[in-house]
Amino acid sequence: MNNDLKPHILVDMIDYQADSVVSKTIIEKKTGTITLFAFDQGQGLSEHTAPFDALVQVLDGEVEIKISGKPFHVKQGEMIIMPAHEPHALKAVKRFKMLLTMIRS
Repeated sequence: MNNDLKPHILVDMIDYQADSVVSKTIIEKKTGTITLFAFDQGQGLSEHTAPFDALVQVLDGEVEIKISGKPFHVKQGEMIIMPAHEPHALKAVKRFKMLLTMIRS
């Protein structure tokens, strides 16, 4: 039997590391991916685009997400959709954990 076939607490599945961004892939398929991230305070991802919509769910902490230059302050328990082909960037206001779901088809 698959050892992952049990309930998990998402926020506990990844740990923070000082001055780092940590990622852990939960599901990776042709049709999409689900990835956990932990960002230390001040860490982020520079502006980029993706060919698919991406859903960000903040599990802990706070992040500023810029989408097409417009800043959004997203906190624990909130989510935001980053539309395909729109430039976006992330920066940890406080250290934060997120679940990123990207659907490719």
